Amino acid sequence: MDDPIVEVRRSSRRVRTVTAYREGDRVVVLIPGGFTAAQEADWVRKMVSRITRKASRRTTGDLELAARAEELSARHLRSLARPISVAWTDRQNTRWGSCTPADRSIRLSSRLQGMPSWVIDYVLLHELAHLIEPSHGPAFWSLLESYPRTERARGYLEGFQAGHEGIEEFDA
Repeated sequence: MDDPIVEVRRSSRRVRTVTAYREGDRVVVLIPGGFTAAQEADWVRKMVSRITRKASRRTTGDLELAARAEELSARHLRSLARPISVAWTDRQNTRWGSCTPADRSIRLSSRLQGMPSWVIDYVLLHELAHLIEPSHGPAFWSLLESYPRTERARGYLEGFQAGHEGIEEFDA
């Protein structure tokens, strides 16, 4: 993302937090209404830099994730799960992953990044299994039987979720 279009939105209700996200080809930065021009310029620079770094890491990470999905499908699902796209996303705050069988796309929450590889593998394998069996019935769970760390990974994620509730924002 080279020199993105930046849209600054001020809010009188926003007092201390600054948030940024991508919206199409632009970066939207939400700032408090009382910020000075200097504060605005400083925070816009910081937030655009963060968004740009994340986008760069994600492109490389998505390619690695797709390769990992192919390997897991071969090892545990007889190569029956063949996604069209596998990507990290910042838009999943309540789920670890999601799968859309109709377009064969898989998305993993970026909250998984930094977790042990066997946990990420479990979530990825879980979503791959949905390409074969959309529901969580017995046929679905039988697909995950060959992954030896299924129960351990599920316990890890449940424990993590219990201890880390909330949304990240940056205080100004």
